[in-house]
Amino acid sequence: MQVFLTGGTGYIGAAVLDALIRAGHHVTALVRDPEKAARLEARGATPVLGEIAGPTRYLKQAVAADAVVHTAFEATPRGPAVDKQFLDVILPALAGAGGARAFVYTSGIWVLGPQPDGADETAALAPADIVKWRPEHEGQVLAAQSAQLRTAVVRPGIVYGSSRGIVSDMLKDALNGLVRVIGDGKNRWPCVYDRDLGDLYARLLASTDASGVFHAAGDEDERVFDIAEAIRSHVDPVADIRFMPLTEARAKMGPYADALALDQVVRCPHARALGWSPAMHGITGNAPRLFEEYRRAASRE
Repeated sequence: MQVFLTGGTGYIGAAVLDALIRAGHHVTALVRDPEKAARLEARGATPVLGEIAGPTRYLKQAVAADAVVHTAFEATPRGPAVDKQFLDVILPALAGAGGARAFVYTSGIWVLGPQPDGADETAALAPADIVKWRPEHEGQVLAAQSAQLRTAVVRPGIVYGSSRGIVSDMLKDALNGLVRVIGDGKNRWPCVYDRDLGDLYARLLASTDASGVFHAAGDEDERVFDIAEAIRSHVDPVADIRFMPLTEARAKMGPYADALALDQVVRCPHARALGWSPAMHGITGNAPRLFEEYRRAASRE
């Protein structure tokens, strides 16, 4: 399959790219600078120079593909508007391209809001402020489903593995002697290993009738305190844990603090129905391996 990928050098996008290459797909990946283009090429992708905000630079290649997988997000104040612009252009173009096409959109589990009693893909949304714009975009993607265009929304949990992301930041902090936890750490994070997440995207493309919303998270329901405890105990000397009151965290981090403090239990029956089964089972039992991955990946950057 010919796949057009956005965000191929990002944290999620890199895992998706590797999974698509392993599955035998031919991937054309959008990238912003020549140095990153060379890295993508070395990993087996065909790079296209451009930015999400400039669709005329890449629309021809995107529409020529059998599937478009959107993992990119511009982490600036204009990010939501750029994401909306991308959807406004790409969805009608794919629908009118002739033949069957697929579009996979990347959202996240924070759109669910607090979910202490468990939520699957049918749960009502109560998005955290930091992602309050995402439900509208999800709805636009799902509404674009047609006989010519198959659409899917993936909501990854908190991704771990390699040297990027929230959990890798905790590993780095532990190596520096102090792990910070927002609140009392009793809240639960739905987490997913980066390679397992990539595998879900590959399964979505392989399943020609797969559409709708798909959660991507393990069933471990690990509390943040337990994650922090497992991480800090695997450094020498053992790192300290500092519990940061939510009010202080909000003052320093804004709405990101509230997202990190969410208590969420997430289930993934739609993803499981595709045969998706995470190979990595949580963080607390795999801290030594994650430190090894972190050090190895960080040394390459």
